[in-house]
Amino acid sequence: MFVPKLYVYTFLGEFVLLYPVYTLLFTDAGLSVAETSSLFVIWSVTGMVLEIPSGAWADAVSRRLLLCLGPLLAGAGFALWVLFPSYWAFALGFVLWGAEGALVSGAFEALAYEELERRGLQGRYALIMGRAHSVGIVAAASAIALATPVFAVGGYPAVGVASVVACLLCAGTALTLPERRPPVADPSVGSSVDSSVDSGGRYLAVLRAGVAEARTDRNVLEAIVLISVVTAIWGALEEYVPFLAAETGAPRTAVPLLVLAVWVGAAVGGLLAGPAQRLTERSFALVLALAALAMAAGALVPHPAGFALVAVSFGAFQMAGVVADARLQERVSGDQRATVTSVAGLGTNVVTLAVYTAYGAGSPFLSHGTTFALLVLPYVVIALWLARERVAPM
Repeated sequence: MFVPKLYVYTFLGEFVLLYPVYTLLFTDAGLSVAETSSLFVIWSVTGMVLEIPSGAWADAVSRRLLLCLGPLLAGAGFALWVLFPSYWAFALGFVLWGAEGALVSGAFEALAYEELERRGLQGRYALIMGRAHSVGIVAAASAIALATPVFAVGGYPAVGVASVVACLLCAGTALTLPERRPPVADPSVGSSVDSSVDSGGRYLAVLRAGVAEARTDRNVLEAIVLISVVTAIWGALEEYVPFLAAETGAPRTAVPLLVLAVWVGAAVGGLLAGPAQRLTERSFALVLALAALAMAAGALVPHPAGFALVAVSFGAFQMAGVVADARLQERVSGDQRATVTSVAGLGTNVVTLAVYTAYGAGSPFLSHGTTFALLVLPYVVIALWLARERVAPM
């Protein structure tokens, strides 16, 4: 029952009915576009600041504890939004939501990989995590579909209550996940940290070891760079897909269908991650390069038909991101798995912020299609880097 519980946790974590209407809530509360943008900055900065410290906390204390605490914080933030709709309540809610993302990031992957490893199923990690990502997409789509009728009946309080309930159920699911780990090793003395070591010392030992492994182990560092770039660029561009759809000349009523096509592509890509894990490095590089070309070509086509290529490319990038994560998990050698994974999470956040900045800077001068095409060029660079010499299986 372990794997189904992972899927349930992922579904509930994304089944938040406030997602499609929270910007409307901000507008109705009188916030300007600038104030709303500042909330997104608060959200991003919170996640970046807490990413690595929370990973070390997961390694030193309990991954399951953080997976439970994260949704509770997010639920509290959503409740604040609905009960006290004001700028400072929204800001605090985004701090709590950003903390949730940081707590779950790293802890989820570490718990999943080590439990699968304990059962001798680590080779299925990419397959299982790819399916989990697809489940998350289905959950988000379901939340959007249900948000309209629920909002029509009960307004913001109704979608707020539904969102908080989903968070509570997600936290409860976390408590049912198994966590069986040996005592954390103290790299400074080469032994396990037992009860005689204070929690602060254990935390610092894990933090130092995790950062050191991410920084000094070339194989781990390369995997971190790969997952940061591969995951961040398409994840950031996803936010701008509705603008790209509108630019194709499609009727406004057809824009949601084009966005849905992209989501379907990403969901299918997650399901293909298991078989893709067997690709050689050069084959993987070729997939990245072809996906980038497909994205650029589809984005530059001034017709809704181009979205077929965009959907295919998003699926390929989703698949590649899951495989990159699996590659990272295979290369981590110490007890500080969540910490190292959180370093990759921080890298992803930094690249995501860079993409947002570049998109905003170019928007007054470039079309959305041109911006999409330019911003996927780093995938070609990564593909060339991967294909430069090695042909070993990933």
